[in-house]
Amino acid sequence: MVTRLDIKTTMKRLYVTILLLATAVCMSYAQVKVTLQSPRQAEVGQRIRVSYIANTTDVEDIQVGEFPGFEVLYGPSTSTSRSMSIVNGNASQSATMTFTYTLLATEAGNHQIPAATVVVDGKSYKSQSTGIEVLPSSSNDKQADDQGNDHGNGANQRQGKQAQVKSIGDSELYMTVTASKKEIFEQEAVLITYKLYSLVNIQQLAGEIPQLDGCHVQELDSKAQMSLKYERVNGRNYATGIWRQYVLYPQKTGKLTIPSTTFDSQIEVRNTTMDPFDIFFGGGSLTQLVSKKIVTPAIDIDVKPLPSPRPDNFSGAVGKFSVSATLSPEQINANDAATLKLVVSGVGNMKLMKAPKINFPQDFEIYDPKETDKTTNTASGAKGNFVYDYVIVPRHGGKYSISPVEFVYFDTESKQYQTLHTDSFSISVAKPKGGSQVAYREQEDLKIIDNDIRFIKLGDAKSDSPEDSFLFSASYWAIYACLIVTFIVVILVFNRQIKEKANVARHRGRRAGKAAVRRLANAAKLMKRHESGPFFDEVMKALLGYASDKLNIPTSGLNKDNVSDKLVERGVEESLVREYMDVLSECEFARYAPGDPEATMDKIYSRASEVINKMDNIIRKTK
Repeated sequence: MVTRLDIKTTMKRLYVTILLLATAVCMSYAQVKVTLQSPRQAEVGQRIRVSYIANTTDVEDIQVGEFPGFEVLYGPSTSTSRSMSIVNGNASQSATMTFTYTLLATEAGNHQIPAATVVVDGKSYKSQSTGIEVLPSSSNDKQADDQGNDHGNGANQRQGKQAQVKSIGDSELYMTVTASKKEIFEQEAVLITYKLYSLVNIQQLAGEIPQLDGCHVQELDSKAQMSLKYERVNGRNYATGIWRQYVLYPQKTGKLTIPSTTFDSQIEVRNTTMDPFDIFFGGGSLTQLVSKKIVTPAIDIDVKPLPSPRPDNFSGAVGKFSVSATLSPEQINANDAATLKLVVSGVGNMKLMKAPKINFPQDFEIYDPKETDKTTNTASGAKGNFVYDYVIVPRHGGKYSISPVEFVYFDTESKQYQTLHTDSFSISVAKPKGGSQVAYREQEDLKIIDNDIRFIKLGDAKSDSPEDSFLFSASYWAIYACLIVTFIVVILVFNRQIKEKANVARHRGRRAGKAAVRRLANAAKLMKRHESGPFFDEVMKALLGYASDKLNIPTSGLNKDNVSDKLVERGVEESLVREYMDVLSECEFARYAPGDPEATMDKIYSRASEVINKMDNIIRKTK
């Protein structure tokens, strides 16, 4: 008996079969493509593999030209592969046929790997050709392997051997440090490149450049995988690769020294004294890792001051820039907001320049510009756009003109200050909604009154009698009493306000620790989300906010000297004060410092929590 379930299963299988057949038919009509895979470099005496891959298994024939500079050791070897997948009822199928040649490089120079032509269903399809660089063989002598061929002395002799390995010389593994420029101006970008040269099988490499005082540092492609290629140096073929690149922006003049740096490496070498019998019975390995320290040389860069005198409206930008601006809207009502958008484009120290000052009409209410960073780090400096949005609110009606915006920067190509101007803008401001009359901006000249001296009144003068005198009258004493009462009330209110302010300051001081804990909790959430910038901002707020609340110092008045003095007065040890200052400096520097942001955030978070807890306990005890 055929059930409904069996019918449904049969229909489903039929559907899948039809779908696969349709896919196969479509693939048979697809364009045949042949791709070539080969290394880009080799050295004389090295074996390489060259593969031609067709996206079909119906290849009837393949024809390949000569391989100049190479000897064909074997080939072509043929292999096929098929794959099929069904996702949400959509079937996909792929098939490839690979033809591989094993070649031996016999001649140094730049050679061409020829294209291959395959025949499918009587039609010919051709691949691309590619070039390959063949370097001469290295001139270094190969050291003989001490395999311990004499095994007749038995186990005692094998146990007496020491597992010595070949030492790695400085010429076999080293790193160079280069600067894109040896003489630059203050704030000008300079690229520092750490490049690795290796003749050995390096497995691990770790190290970072030291912190540089008075220098803003940005790392390029720190997460990118190092790509090695051959370079011939002094008759030897080194595997080379860029380890790290940093863009520096010197903040002070004089000699900038990139100090010597030590990197730790792990290298895989052959264990020449290991007995093959021990290896066979699980007693060791033919290879082992050895450690080697790579010490880079120090380099100096001459940092020149910017030419004097500097223009008064110099933005601090150094590089090559252009500027544009737009105003929107150009017709608004009084008390409504408009936005002037200024865009600075180019390459240079864009993250360090100041927002340009704009001369707005006097009656405009101006807000601090919103800054949007749309730049990327390049070898020449930050490149892209930096956007400043100025929000303005006209308070009176009329027609106003906004002068062209000036942007002054130092051009590193011409070595001169350059001034850029935007267009001027006009804005029409109507009276506010609601019909209330608004005074217009245009001011009228004052009218001079013709008769500004009044006539003198003639006649007998009228004098007041003593009875009509105000002095010592009832009204006089009433006003006198009111003044005394008012004076007393003012004194009482003033004293009350002083006490309230003291209570507010005391309340802020008591809650300073809790406020800092809340900010650190927010910082912990940002650290889990790997948001390094907001994390460092929140930690800075926790540290500075604690000092402001606990010591009753306005945020605008916080500086290292008064905070240190106040903390010492409250009984905090000088060592703990220094630790607090160190955490502040480290947090501020960590925003741009190279290295692992995860480890840096965790370290700063722990130190900030610890120092706030210590200070809070000490200050509470000294009350």
